[in-house]
Amino acid sequence: MKHHINNAANNMAGLFTLSLRWVIGWTYFSAFWRRLVLENKLIPEEAGYIGEKFNHFLPNALGIKPIIEYLVSNPEALQVSMIIFTLVEALVGLFIIIGLFTRLMSIGVFLLAMGILLGSGWIGTTCLDEWQIGVLGIAGGFTLFLTGSGAYSLDNFMMHRHYAFAHKKWFAFFGSGMLPIKNIRPKVLVMSILIFGLTLFTNQYFHGGVFGTLHNKSVKPKVEISNIRHNGSQLTFQLFRVEGADVYGSFLIGIEILNEKNEVIKSIDQNKLAQFPKDNIHNHYVAKIKPGKHSLILPLGAKADLTLELDEIQIKENYYLKLIDISGIEWVEQIK
Repeated sequence: MKHHINNAANNMAGLFTLSLRWVIGWTYFSAFWRRLVLENKLIPEEAGYIGEKFNHFLPNALGIKPIIEYLVSNPEALQVSMIIFTLVEALVGLFIIIGLFTRLMSIGVFLLAMGILLGSGWIGTTCLDEWQIGVLGIAGGFTLFLTGSGAYSLDNFMMHRHYAFAHKKWFAFFGSGMLPIKNIRPKVLVMSILIFGLTLFTNQYFHGGVFGTLHNKSVKPKVEISNIRHNGSQLTFQLFRVEGADVYGSFLIGIEILNEKNEVIKSIDQNKLAQFPKDNIHNHYVAKIKPGKHSLILPLGAKADLTLELDEIQIKENYYLKLIDISGIEWVEQIK
């Protein structure tokens, strides 16, 4: 009698999370649908390539930055990983929607959401978009693991048709039904505390959302200047765009060299930057710094070494390099 009551309660829990299951499932399956059915976004040479969007995560990723940097530095490995990642999202999303091996797929949801959170939880111009998707996906995945699928699922169909494997202990862990875990309440409490703690920590780490000053690294562009070198006829430096909206580049309309009196001794305007020699740009990642129609475009996450021809100008150590964005933001670094 007790076993029957527990099964009935578990089926009801699975039924109550039906809308959650369908919405989460579509969230991940739709990634596959957008990238391969509506458009093909897995071709590196075409606009909208998902690998370039993955590159946008790099500057402020938490914990998995070395993995992202390796992939965006190796285009072939990146494309393979993007294909695998897309197929995993399709499989997890579809199985969650139809309620097949629900608990196993919920672990997939949990891990995919964790990847989104750690990689891109800092991105979001208005509503902290990626952070919200990540933390809600983690909590939703954990909830679906606890409930499994009730009515309107293939798990439930197979159990009610008395398929032999659907009544094995392993199926209760991978599919649905009553979880064979003793004294589950404290375990759920511990996991819930950990998930809530991760939510507060990442909210504070990425956005200062718990205490102190709020900050959003997606609002305005920021470019880091480093590795400045000069050999008499050329000035070489590295640019790395680390902040700003991921869907909008930073547009450089001016590069200036200033002397110790803050006087401009060399200037490259936006027309020249729009025709900047591609041979003088060495990109490190799939997101590329490149000349555009009216300026030099710096996508989020792009890193490149640029070389300027100095003509007859003599550079001294107390000179400065200035970059001017179309928004009016300026970045200055001393030439050492």
